[in-house]
Amino acid sequence: MNLRNIAIIAHVDHGKTTLVDKILHATKVFRDNQDTGDLIMDSNDLERERGITIFSKNAAVTYKDMKINVIDTPGHADFGGEVERVLKMADGVILLVDAFEGPMPQTRFVLQKALALGLKPIVVINKVDKPNCRPDEVHDAVFDLFFHLDATEEQLDFPTYYGSGKNGWFNDSLTEIDNINPLLDGIIKYVPPPHIHHGTLQMQITSLDYSSFLGRIAIGKVARGSIKESQQVALVQADGAVKKIRVKELYVFEGMGKKKVAEVHAGDLCAVVGIEDFNIGDTIADVENPEALPVISVDEPTMNMLFGINNSPFYGKDGKFVTSRHLRDRLMKETEKTWLCVLKKAKAEKVS
Repeated sequence: MNLRNIAIIAHVDHGKTTLVDKILHATKVFRDNQDTGDLIMDSNDLERERGITIFSKNAAVTYKDMKINVIDTPGHADFGGEVERVLKMADGVILLVDAFEGPMPQTRFVLQKALALGLKPIVVINKVDKPNCRPDEVHDAVFDLFFHLDATEEQLDFPTYYGSGKNGWFNDSLTEIDNINPLLDGIIKYVPPPHIHHGTLQMQITSLDYSSFLGRIAIGKVARGSIKESQQVALVQADGAVKKIRVKELYVFEGMGKKKVAEVHAGDLCAVVGIEDFNIGDTIADVENPEALPVISVDEPTMNMLFGINNSPFYGKDGKFVTSRHLRDRLMKETEKTWLCVLKKAKAEKVS
């Protein structure tokens, strides 16, 4: 199948969205003279203000007759639910690491999710043009991270690319070139094609979009069978309820946008219009044989608390408890003393 689904994961500010920009430009998504600006995929105002990716976004490019679906994932643990959902659509991941900072906590968090799903990793060490960069040490640190996250032998045998997203080059060695073609060739070579299951339609909704013209749009990866425009399908919800609905319109990703199609086959990502009452994790299935895919499990929010031994300077010097009654009594005594002073002063002035 001439199709690859790749997700890009990295710590905040390691150059993930810049890499996506270079992929879009290298595959001629835009005209050579078109002014697109930087951080193309971070279209949300808050994302541009803070310089981070919050919402997952999809793009599709064509390179050497191969369609590559690129999924730009959030790089922060606070958006873990978004990360877990979108990784379900990928068959491989690009792990982007800064050549000076190396693997960071958020890198570990997202990589652990990807390895647990059995995704094939490609390591990209970015910003090798920075002063004091240490690409060889970072490569060893990445290998140690994979090992501690219980990566399989196949995952430990990851290909590595070096380069500078800002200057627009990536290579499988530290030799500077003028393009990112070696990385695109590596995606085709190392990322496996989607694994196709035979049977009737199954598509899990992993994210959503909204249009003021079309309403809510369900986005996901067709895991089995195919889905067609105007087809009657079943929506299997998390509580087991099954609703019969009809697909109004069907889109696949092309460039930075979507293209309307009549049918989408297993392995590809698509957007479905016409389903109103859906939730993330619901399954679009065959109306005659509605089989649900396993519900996506998302880590629950947690709060960490540390209880330590009291080692303050006042340890062991506990005093008496002060209550509101004590404060009231003390206030009355102070008030009484004040009035006595006033009376004594008035009496002395009268005598004189």
